[in-house]
Amino acid sequence: MNRIRGELSKVSPFDDPVDHVLWVPAENVQANEYNPNLVAPDEMELLHTSIRLDDFTQPIVSYRIDSDRYEITDGFHRNKVGRYPDIAQRHHGYLPLSVIDKPLDERMGSTIRHNRARGTHQIRSMSDIVVSLAKMGWSDERIEESLGMDLDEVIRLKQVSGLKEAFQDHTFSKSWVEFERTYYAK
Repeated sequence: MNRIRGELSKVSPFDDPVDHVLWVPAENVQANEYNPNLVAPDEMELLHTSIRLDDFTQPIVSYRIDSDRYEITDGFHRNKVGRYPDIAQRHHGYLPLSVIDKPLDERMGSTIRHNRARGTHQIRSMSDIVVSLAKMGWSDERIEESLGMDLDEVIRLKQVSGLKEAFQDHTFSKSWVEFERTYYAK
């Protein structure tokens, strides 16, 4: 089935990951280490009900680690519910995946965009990701644009993780120097 879908994808006019959904054994799918998304028990039960009644309506977004192992970019909770006995039995232990091929920093950005689009993320974990992206060379402007934030939010999230490390490469305004020069240099 995956091979046939692969061949169809080659001739498809679309180059979107959702155009080539793979069914992969659940044991070959693993969580990432950076997802700050949490779902309350009531929402998890609702997700279980949704998948039980409607089946999977969207695949789990993943990254191919090697020939048969995948890491989740978005869809950790669909993955979790897909392993519940009733759902796993119905799908023969397989999970639907769409695969993106991006480096880690861009996958982290994808995870955050997916989470924020649904309105769920944890502040501390978001802070850790913002600092990680900054360490990977992302500018505040790139973080703003890629994660859908404004500069104030980026700065606040950097502050959560500690000022020294978060702001070590930040370019600050010279306004205080100008203030001192104007009022105290006489």
